[in-house]
Amino acid sequence: MNVSDFMKYMKPGVRGHLIGIGGVSMSALGDLLFREGLDITGSDSNESETVISLRSRGIKVTIGHFAENVSGAQFVVRTAAVHDDNPEIVAARAAGIPVFERTQAWGAIMLAYKNAICISGTHGKTTTTSMITHILMAAQKDPTVMIGGTLPLLKSGYRVGEGDTIVMESCEYYNSFLSFTPTVAVILNVDEDHLDFFKDIEDIKDSFTKFAMNVPEGGWVIANADDANAMDCVSRVTGRKILTFAIDKDADVKAVNVNIAKTSRFDILFHGELYGHFALNVTGRHNVYDATAAIAASIVSGISAEKTAEGLKNFFGAGRRVEYKGKCGGAEVYDDYAHHPNELRATLSAVKEMGFKRIICAFQPHTYSRTKALFNDFVSALMLPDKVFLAEIYAAREKNTIGISSADIAAKIDGAEFCESFEKLEQRLREEAREGDIILTVGAGDIYKVGEAIIEK
Repeated sequence: MNVSDFMKYMKPGVRGHLIGIGGVSMSALGDLLFREGLDITGSDSNESETVISLRSRGIKVTIGHFAENVSGAQFVVRTAAVHDDNPEIVAARAAGIPVFERTQAWGAIMLAYKNAICISGTHGKTTTTSMITHILMAAQKDPTVMIGGTLPLLKSGYRVGEGDTIVMESCEYYNSFLSFTPTVAVILNVDEDHLDFFKDIEDIKDSFTKFAMNVPEGGWVIANADDANAMDCVSRVTGRKILTFAIDKDADVKAVNVNIAKTSRFDILFHGELYGHFALNVTGRHNVYDATAAIAASIVSGISAEKTAEGLKNFFGAGRRVEYKGKCGGAEVYDDYAHHPNELRATLSAVKEMGFKRIICAFQPHTYSRTKALFNDFVSALMLPDKVFLAEIYAAREKNTIGISSADIAAKIDGAEFCESFEKLEQRLREEAREGDIILTVGAGDIYKVGEAIIEK
């Protein structure tokens, strides 16, 4: 099954079943297909607000995975977390019902849009996608949007618009983004990650190069000139227009006069000429990079500098990206999704610009394989805060066959503490909190619950 095969099923009245429909991307997919007139059902492991919302719109959702759920379906879509031994997959294949991956369905949907902006990279995808969404909304493009996190503007991670533009966060894991069909492909950066799937950095770069080549001839590939791996990827791309962005090196779109404090201000040069003055209500050099990429995408999409500046000025951050949660013992509590050492370093560097007396970081590594592969880089990044607490590794899709623990990281950092439970971590953070401190809970797992537990209601 592939993207073109899925196109045959995108007709009113066709019955489709989505396994894992409660997820951010799958719920958006179900909603969009339902609005297009398809008869959509779904299943998920747990009740959730998302499931309740889908039901309120007329989509039947079953809790639990049972063979009978696919009865009558003409196609099935699954997430990467749904494996071949799932009862619904087994039943679908036994009945000859085609099974598609989530990304294949989205790739097919993109073909219906004149403009498809896909944002890729090891870090910064959610923020950049969110910034571009703000710009498109300011320009009244009425976009369809798919983000890997919650954007306050949308009160969701997605929206279904009536315009001719779709913007999608595009992840390289399992080569997922190779099913996408962008007219504008953005490559923010390319680092070692997901080494439980990719062999090495060369394997990762090959994947990003293929992603860029999915752009039709005459389409745009936007790449970070300050990132050697990203530039290596685009050096192999032929027949597509390349637009570079940067802060340090010469580039087609270059941020200059960068002033970073609690907010960020900078100018943009386009082909060496002043393009505009821009301001962000978020801090950090990494956010200026993401904004510069968003500006580059806006330029090739024909959006004016004025509307671009308006959209960026109204961006106050995406959910779980240095997100303010409340106070604890006089300290301000923030949460961030960083789960790669470079993301962690960027977040901590940005927080240093915010003027707190002390940075207290509670970090939860994400997956055993990533923790082992990037162990020394995690240790290095966690040298930046004034005080470090480590929660145990969040397993996600893995089992600990490696025999690694967050305690191993803590042992390498002076003064770091390993907390074997969230209850212990919450206790220590309350004890440590002082006026003028920032407490930052960091990780892609459920560490955010600790921050929510310690804030004073």
